Amino acid sequence: MDSTYSVSTRKRSIFSHLSVTSLIIFINIITFIIFTALIALNVIPISAIAITPMNILHGRDLWTFITSMFMHDGLAHLFFNMFSLFFIGTFLEKIIGRKRYFWFYMIAGIFAGAVFVLFSGLFGTTTLGAQLFGAPDVAGVGASGAIFGLLGVLAVLVPYAKVFLILGPLVAIILGFIISPVLSSSLSTFIMFVLNIYILISIFAIFSFNPNVRKLSMPVEMPFWLLPIIAIIPLIVLGLFFPLPIANTAHLGGLFAGLVYGAYLKNKYKRKTKYLSRYFK
Repeated sequence: MDSTYSVSTRKRSIFSHLSVTSLIIFINIITFIIFTALIALNVIPISAIAITPMNILHGRDLWTFITSMFMHDGLAHLFFNMFSLFFIGTFLEKIIGRKRYFWFYMIAGIFAGAVFVLFSGLFGTTTLGAQLFGAPDVAGVGASGAIFGLLGVLAVLVPYAKVFLILGPLVAIILGFIISPVLSSSLSTFIMFVLNIYILISIFAIFSFNPNVRKLSMPVEMPFWLLPIIAIIPLIVLGLFFPLPIANTAHLGGLFAGLVYGAYLKNKYKRKTKYLSRYFK
């Protein structure tokens, strides 16, 4: 009994020292590997994991509100979301605490999925509607809805705290989706290869101690209140002209949940939030 107690205590100690953000990132990586393998082996279809508005509106696959939050469309999608989650989530977790942070993360992700389903179901049946809101039969995956929720809370609690938006990889991905349909197959393949090389270089450049090398990733410093605007509005405008594989409505849904929760915390803990806002001003 003594050895069992010491082992269980040691296990609890290991997990208690990990941040909730680190645990969520770990779960995302593990579920991505497992889900990708199961889909590749034809054990389960992607529809059993990704959230598909048409299925949800017909009362099917309701569990995908959760599973879609922990699945990503490739390694690049996983990396960028987990990279953002590490910095944004770690910051917010220290401000609001582990339990409150975890439950809000889950609620924001589910709410983002609900908004995605609602707008896609109501407005996604036309060509323009499908470009802006997603077609009802097109599935969505990713943690970005929940991440935008975290961003919304920070935009309210610490609006003037500075954060870097890494534009390089995002611009390269969007550019690839825009130009590849209008180019020949061979030229499109070459351009995508060049863009992917640049994305890899820019990712490593982010962590460089040399400021000139870091510029390759196109980091732009801005306050938290401005970041969601810069991260969403240009993509919505581009969606008017190009079919981007980005669920802007999920991002907006998560952001709205974050703004509401941030306003609630700001009203409930007036002295603390006033101190935070003044400290990061």
